Amino acid sequence: QANRILKFMAVKMTQCVHRVLYLSVLVAFAACNAPPVPLDDIIIEKTFVPEQCGRAVKVGDYVRYHYNGMFPDGKKFDSSYDRGSTYNVYVGKKQLIEGMDRALVGMCVNERRLVKIPPQLAYGKQGYGDIIPPDSILHFDVLLLDVWNPEDGVQINTYYTPPICSRKVEVSDYVRYHYNGTLLDGTLFDSSHTRLRTYDTYVGIGWLIAGMDQGLLGMCVGERRIITMPPSLGYGENGDGSDIPGQASLVFDVVLLDLHNPRDSITVTNQQVPEPCTRKTVAGDFVRYHYNGSLLDGTFFDSSYSRNRTYDTYVGRGYVIAGMDEGLIGVCIGERRTITIPPHLAYGEEGTGTKIPGSAVLVFDVHIIDFHNPSDSTEITVTYKPEVCDKQTKKGDFVKYHYNASLMDGSPIDSTYNYGKTYNIVLGANQVVPGMEDGLKDMCVGERRHLVIPPHLGYGEMGVIPGSAVLLFDIELMEVEEGLPEGYMFIWNEDVSPDLFTEMDVDQNKQVEPSEFTDYIMRQVTEGKGRLAPGFDPYRIIDNMFSNQDRNGDGKITEAEFKLKADEAAAHDEL
Repeated sequence: QANRILKFMAVKMTQCVHRVLYLSVLVAFAACNAPPVPLDDIIIEKTFVPEQCGRAVKVGDYVRYHYNGMFPDGKKFDSSYDRGSTYNVYVGKKQLIEGMDRALVGMCVNERRLVKIPPQLAYGKQGYGDIIPPDSILHFDVLLLDVWNPEDGVQINTYYTPPICSRKVEVSDYVRYHYNGTLLDGTLFDSSHTRLRTYDTYVGIGWLIAGMDQGLLGMCVGERRIITMPPSLGYGENGDGSDIPGQASLVFDVVLLDLHNPRDSITVTNQQVPEPCTRKTVAGDFVRYHYNGSLLDGTFFDSSYSRNRTYDTYVGRGYVIAGMDEGLIGVCIGERRTITIPPHLAYGEEGTGTKIPGSAVLVFDVHIIDFHNPSDSTEITVTYKPEVCDKQTKKGDFVKYHYNASLMDGSPIDSTYNYGKTYNIVLGANQVVPGMEDGLKDMCVGERRHLVIPPHLGYGEMGVIPGSAVLLFDIELMEVEEGLPEGYMFIWNEDVSPDLFTEMDVDQNKQVEPSEFTDYIMRQVTEGKGRLAPGFDPYRIIDNMFSNQDRNGDGKITEAEFKLKADEAAAHDEL
């Protein structure tokens, strides 16, 4: 029984399917042979819709669009593409056929629509000459490229604002900026980036199109914004004659790199002034400083640190750019400051041709290492003096002292304490720099002094530690051996023997040999009867004494040649 029921149901279902298929074929046949169904209204098919639609067309807007016009069978009757220009028109003001007027409303830029327009909303029963027959349904494939309204102004969309904005663009400022310029549909027409140089101009005085003049106002250096302007504030009805068509809205993606005003002077910020500051630079000083140089947008162009040496120059004398000349006046040793210099006080409209572009504002982060004046003398500060000081150093004394040497920024140079022995010199014998000679004069044993030695009394411009450096010495006098009177390298402590020549002439041959002379002088020194100038090689002194006595230079001294210093008409370093 069950099987019979299932077979019956299957037969009925098959008959039903056949009946449905038959009806479908009849409907399809009727549709293919039926006349076209007349349109009561426009039909819009959105074939492409952009992801973002910042603005949709409304009545009263002005639009630019491309189109292909076709009949329902696909035959083309018109195309803006074939004419090589967009169709430009106001929407909703009866400048178009009614169907198109309505079809454009609500479109976004870059949207594409296929619009079907019945004859009563197109050219009706009259048609259009030989091109469009009467009662024609029209199809338009439309691509919207631009939309604006006569009431539009400049639209600004700031998408990046720097965290610090100390100044904003004002009318009459001079700016440097990069930009990409596009039409509203994204078509690029110009870019400063492709030219690898900024656009440089005054703002608000008519040097730019009106929309850009307005759009740049209020910008900060480093800010990025999109400036959109209608053609009335761009290139108007005629465009620029090449890449910008007439009646085109313009979009500029702008980043501001630089900003100044011709009235600007330098600005000094971020000052870190050490304490104490006993002296500040004046015009004519010679300054050693480190710096990092950058453009206003932070682009690095130079650094003394990368060369591992300071920049050394006179200030206030025109040796550096005017802004730096001014910015280095009134600084302390160890001070740090940021000096911002407008181009008319830097490298001007031309720049340097490499790293510094024309009309660039420069920013220098400066650290003052030291400075001095060519008229400076050694600065001596007594830090400790013993209560008892019976004798002070003088020229010719042999002195022994310890020292710690450093630069003005505290960088150590050298120290005798590291070697565990004193530094020993004869004062006035040019064995140390002039500044140290000055610092060691009139000093007591045990006394300590702090010396500031300018480079012209130190190691000069080409010094090894380093050139043109002011030197600091903390010295302590440890020992002094009194020197001989000026002009003497040997003196007698007792009365001179009347038989001096005979005593020297050991072999009694009436002439003194070098060895006899040397032995005799050294014996007098050993026995305390005479004294050689301290701090010098005794044998070199004796050789010099012998040469002075050897008048004819034959290597021997005769009694006729031999004279005491007291017997000489002029002073010589000899007996």
